[in-house]
Amino acid sequence: MSPYGNRNLSAMPLQKFVLDGFQTQALLFALFLALYVVAILGNLTMIVVVILDARLHSPMYFFLKNLSFVDLCYSSVIYPKTLANFLSSSKVITFAGCATQFFFFSMVGTTEAFLLAVMAYDRLVAICSPLCYPISMRPSVCACLVLGTYCGGCVNSIIQTSFTFSLPFCSSNHIDHFFCDVLPLLKLACADTTINELVMFGLCGLITVGSILVILTSYGYITVTILKMRSGRGRHKLFSTCGSHLTAVSIYYGTVFVMYVQPGAVESMEQGKMVSVFYTLVIPMLNPLIYSLRNKEVKDALWRLGQKHTAT
Repeated sequence: MSPYGNRNLSAMPLQKFVLDGFQTQALLFALFLALYVVAILGNLTMIVVVILDARLHSPMYFFLKNLSFVDLCYSSVIYPKTLANFLSSSKVITFAGCATQFFFFSMVGTTEAFLLAVMAYDRLVAICSPLCYPISMRPSVCACLVLGTYCGGCVNSIIQTSFTFSLPFCSSNHIDHFFCDVLPLLKLACADTTINELVMFGLCGLITVGSILVILTSYGYITVTILKMRSGRGRHKLFSTCGSHLTAVSIYYGTVFVMYVQPGAVESMEQGKMVSVFYTLVIPMLNPLIYSLRNKEVKDALWRLGQKHTAT
């Protein structure tokens, strides 16, 4: 007998899924809406500030602007539909809509992982080789690095989406999640998902471990360089600047590791929902705050824009 025969469900083409992640609760809807609005406003503000303030036209802020754009996309891929489902009794998403949401969610998530590694490399060159920095991180190089992060995200997303949505799904179309993610989708498959799980854990592990190695190596060299400085004020400034990035890195990679790289992640759906809220909504909301509150240049730019606006 097939190991899937006990489901009493036959494989059939599905036209739609039902997202059963959360029950309709006014308090939860208000919380998600508030967090989403703060995330949108925070990331839009960061993008606008970097674009309008000429003093922030440097590689570090070019990457930060792209990080804000990715975070903006991260939340917007998921939460408009999630918020709408709070107000709807059906909570339906079409098969094509689910695949599209999954594709863009996977792409922006992978892009952010690569982008955080690129930002660490940028700080490595800026601090350890300041004389070579203008040439090493010239605009064309920065553009290529950012383009590479998006291409890497796109390749991973194509692979993940192809493997996941080529599976035959059972007649139960209820996804135990609030958006289309790989783990709850694998639960609905009427076929052996071992290959899919190996591909998912393999790619996520490779991306996560590879990016973390770049970040740890970069900050290892940065720490040694900073400790050799004689100026205490210079050390404090550099540690403060790097601290913002390290905070964002620790929060992001910690949640991704818990969700996708840990053994047995496929079995922990309830935990997965809470972790998913954290890295798809809370982190995009926190990143602009982390980089603005801990960064004097950003705070000064916000003050100058505020002064300019009030003067007009």
